[in-house]
Amino acid sequence: MKLETLLKKLDAYERLMRLDKPIGILLLLWPTLWALWLAGNGHPNWIVVCIFVMGTILMRSAGCVMNDIADRDFDGQVQRTSLRPLATKEVSVKEALILAGVLSLSAFLFVLFLNKLTILLSFAALFLAASYPFTKRFFAIPQAYLGIAFGFGIPMAYAGLTGTVPLVAWLMLVANIFWSIAYDTEYAMVDREDDLKIGIKSSAILFGRYDVVAIMLCYAAMLFILTYIGMTLTLNWPYYIGLLGAIAISIYHYFLIRHRERASCFKAFLHNNWLGAVILLGLVANTFVH
Repeated sequence: MKLETLLKKLDAYERLMRLDKPIGILLLLWPTLWALWLAGNGHPNWIVVCIFVMGTILMRSAGCVMNDIADRDFDGQVQRTSLRPLATKEVSVKEALILAGVLSLSAFLFVLFLNKLTILLSFAALFLAASYPFTKRFFAIPQAYLGIAFGFGIPMAYAGLTGTVPLVAWLMLVANIFWSIAYDTEYAMVDREDDLKIGIKSSAILFGRYDVVAIMLCYAAMLFILTYIGMTLTLNWPYYIGLLGAIAISIYHYFLIRHRERASCFKAFLHNNWLGAVILLGLVANTFVH
C-alpha cells in the first residue's frame, strides 16, 4: 500500500472514530471523572483514573464506529453526516467491524486490571454502546438511552474504586440521563428536518414546539439531583459554586437555542463541555475546603 493511500485510510479511520471531534469523549468523560472524584473522596487512585480515561476514549471511538455501521444507509441522506467515511464508502463495513472489535477489546484489556464487579459492569457498558444506534428506529427518546450509555462510567467508577455501587452513583447516573437528553436534544434540533424525512426518531421530534422548555427542564432536573447529592454527602461551598456556574451556562444555552437556529443549537451542544468541566472544578475545589 502506497504511503499516500495509507495516510488517506488512517484519516478515514480517525474520522470514523470521531477523534477529530473530541466533544463526545469529553461529554462521556466528565461524569466519569465526577464519580471517580467522589468515590475516591477527592483522592482517587490515579492508575484507576488513567484506566478509565483510556477506556472512555476507546469505547467512545468504538461507539462511534458502531453507530456509523448501524446508520450507514441513513447518513448519506442527512446533511451533517453525508461525508462520514462509511456513507462515502471510504471505509468498508468489514473494516469498520474489525475496527470496532479492536477498540472494544482494547478497552476490555484495560478493565481487566480492575476488580470483578467492574469487569461484569463492562459487559453491560458494551451492550449499551452497541445497542444505542438501533434505538433511533423505535424509541421516541433515544437520547435517554444515550444518557445511560454515556453515564455508565459512573457506576463503573464507584465499582472500580470501592468495589460497590451505592445509591449516590445511581442518582448521578439519573442526573446524567437528564443532562444527555438536554444536550443531545440540542444536537437533534440540528437534524430534525432530515430525521423527519428518513423516519429516524429523536427527542427533538417528540418534544416538537416544546423542545426548548423540555431542554431547560432537563437541565433543572439534572442540577436539582446534583444539589441533592451534594447535600447528602455534605459537600462544601465550592461544589455549589460549580453548580451555580452550571446554572449560568444552562441559561446561556437557552438564549442560544430559543430561536431554534441550527448553528446556535449546535453551538449550545458543544458548549456543554464547559458545563461538565465547571462541575468537576467545583468538586476538585471542594476537596481543599474544610
